[in-house]
Amino acid sequence: MSSRSRITPLLAALVALTVSGLAAQPPAPSPTTAATAATRDTSYIDSDGTAHITRVIPIPDDLSPEAHKAVARPGPDQGPPEPLATRRANQDAGQVRGRAAWSALCPNKIEETTIAGVPVHIITPDSLSPANADKVLINLHGGSFNADSGSYAESIPIAGYTGMKVVAVLYRLAPEHIFPAAVDDAIAVYRELLKTHKPSQIVLYGTSAGATLTAETAVRIKQLGLPEPAALGIFSTLDSFARMGDSYSIYTLSGLRGHLEPADSSVHDPWYVGTANPKDPVLSPIYADLHGMPPTLFVTATRDALLSSTVNLHRAYLLAGVDAHLVVYDALWHAFWYQSSLPEAVEANHIMAAFFVKQLSK
Repeated sequence: MSSRSRITPLLAALVALTVSGLAAQPPAPSPTTAATAATRDTSYIDSDGTAHITRVIPIPDDLSPEAHKAVARPGPDQGPPEPLATRRANQDAGQVRGRAAWSALCPNKIEETTIAGVPVHIITPDSLSPANADKVLINLHGGSFNADSGSYAESIPIAGYTGMKVVAVLYRLAPEHIFPAAVDDAIAVYRELLKTHKPSQIVLYGTSAGATLTAETAVRIKQLGLPEPAALGIFSTLDSFARMGDSYSIYTLSGLRGHLEPADSSVHDPWYVGTANPKDPVLSPIYADLHGMPPTLFVTATRDALLSSTVNLHRAYLLAGVDAHLVVYDALWHAFWYQSSLPEAVEANHIMAAFFVKQLSK
């Protein structure tokens, strides 16, 4: 059996349950309603420092009307986790919508092919110029390592706003394929593109799981002694699977809306980590030697569940002497830049694109 299709016996039974959605879930409490919602701030701090709080938080006045409407959308705060099969189906449907919406703003041609045996989308913008024909951006999509939430939403606007070709890598997903399968796929595509492009002509970037995978791949590139790409884009990332910061205990992926499990001290995302040491420097880049990393742009938002992780890794890059930049949007949520209807999303994609263009012009 090839490494591309291998799954460890340790996870086999759990995978079957997860994919089929048969894993037992405890009964969910009733959702909070307007009648039972807190109307005042409360704060109680345990002797061990654990905070039990409520907060009443208005929406800032300077959001766009579109973002204001999205932030104000209600959502139940209780309910069992979505079965993986349902999650993947929902993400696939979202991908279809995202491709159409972003393509209307950024016309393109999309080729579905493989590079080094790894499936990819190659997005060529209608705005591609001869001056950019030899440059390529590698996108590693988000989706919690177990689905594809953004290979179109992350690549189409960046291709359009940079006027450059984007290769979106459809790496192997957990739980069927645990770490380091996704890193291996990213490295395979990068090695292949190095045959036709100078490293100074390549950028590596991603959102959420793809941001983490970008940071992981950059560490692995350094370990292997491969030439570094011109720049990295790390857009809302985990810094470590061994610990989670404050924001993960405060926000969901939708900000202040929806269901949130109390944080615990267990390894984050064991479906992806598998049997790896959660402090492995490739798996958790906060523990890696980050000296010599390429110029890097970090982007997050104040209601992003991964805000803490993103700013922690940005600080680690700065301490390692890396040319690292951080943009934080107020009151918005995890990966809000997927949504083409938001002026803030269009702006964020322009900021990302401008950074890449600048680095590839040196």
